[in-house]
Amino acid sequence: MLKRLFDIVFSLLALIILLPVFIPIILILRFTGEGEVFYCQERMGKGNKPFKITKFATMLKNSPNMGTGGITLRDDPRVLPLGKFLRKTKINELPQFWDILIGNMSFVGPRPQMVSIHEHYPKEYEEVLNKVTPGVTGVGSIIFRDEEGILTKAKDADHTFKNEVIPAKVDLEKWYVENHSFLKDILLIMITAWVIISPRSNLLYKVFPKIPNIDTSKMGQ
Repeated sequence: MLKRLFDIVFSLLALIILLPVFIPIILILRFTGEGEVFYCQERMGKGNKPFKITKFATMLKNSPNMGTGGITLRDDPRVLPLGKFLRKTKINELPQFWDILIGNMSFVGPRPQMVSIHEHYPKEYEEVLNKVTPGVTGVGSIIFRDEEGILTKAKDADHTFKNEVIPAKVDLEKWYVENHSFLKDILLIMITAWVIISPRSNLLYKVFPKIPNIDTSKMGQ
């Protein structure tokens, strides 16, 4: 399969190229904060089966049992000093190239959710994960790239997440499953790189005008 071949080749290449970046980050994390380098958390994968996702540690080890639990807000006190930079630049996600290499994830697909959060998704969402592998990026990740900011500004973060964010993500990922192709995946990777540089860009809708129109600015009001 072309997509899997692409994932293997480019995840391996990325890990080799990023090694000089990883080494100083690993050293800093090891000797600061709680001394944790990687954070492995159970997420829901393809076939609705859990797997361990790999990230650079950015939060306190017990953060899922503190404060807002699985919901992270902007300036969340559970985030470590270096973690703020890693999360803002998305560098904390780079170890997931390993998850791609071993087949637990793909470059593009629905963002894998914590098992406790996945339980709040409607039953129909199981069909999404029965058909595609979770990804590092995708339509939902691009549109909700500032999810922390959306929930921070919301009057009720938990209500907004469960009743507005989740239904929107379901619609977006259903669109992806129904319309995905290798070419679209390549375009989504390029758009992801662009919106990191230009966060307010509306490029996704210009390239894919038929994606469900989600106005995140009105959420949580």
